[in-house]
Amino acid sequence: MGAASVSKGLTVSRLLLIIDIQNDYFPGGAFPLVEPKAAAARAGQLLTAFREAGDPVIHVQHVWDAPDATFMRPGTAGVEIHELVAPVGDEPVVRKASPNSFLDTDLLERLCALEPDELVVVGMMSSMCVDATVRAASDLDFTVTVAHDACAAPDLEFDGAVVPAAQVHGSFMAALSGSYATVTTVEELLAR
Repeated sequence: MGAASVSKGLTVSRLLLIIDIQNDYFPGGAFPLVEPKAAAARAGQLLTAFREAGDPVIHVQHVWDAPDATFMRPGTAGVEIHELVAPVGDEPVVRKASPNSFLDTDLLERLCALEPDELVVVGMMSSMCVDATVRAASDLDFTVTVAHDACAAPDLEFDGAVVPAAQVHGSFMAALSGSYATVTTVEELLAR
């Protein structure tokens, strides 16, 4: 792997990257997505399997610290990582302010130290931070797998029409599949 080959880390077979599964994306939050609980529950299943196998996990938390921030604001309950995938023990949390989890964070250094053969990605939103991070990881020469059913998206609007979340999610997963990542399900990953 290109980016990781420059380090002298301990190679691991796989690493779980959980992106922005935070309270604001759930019912009652400042920016609820469509079916976030189902996606988070599946991400939680994968998280349990990684923990039981002793495989590393990195949590990513979006913090929008700007005067015009409408969600993920510091000091609010909405910015906290959801209880279904909350970090335990010494699991690292990478805090970011941009859709790309690598931008202005230490994520690349953390990954290079571990040199995972496979980066497994779950999270929110499919159409924003998951997409941006997966594309960046692929460009950095990591082998990426996305568990698409452990990701969630919002309804969006384009050209005066509402694009339902299922279509938003499907379009982004279709665009990532093959070129940037292997796109699969939690069940298929657990069956390996």
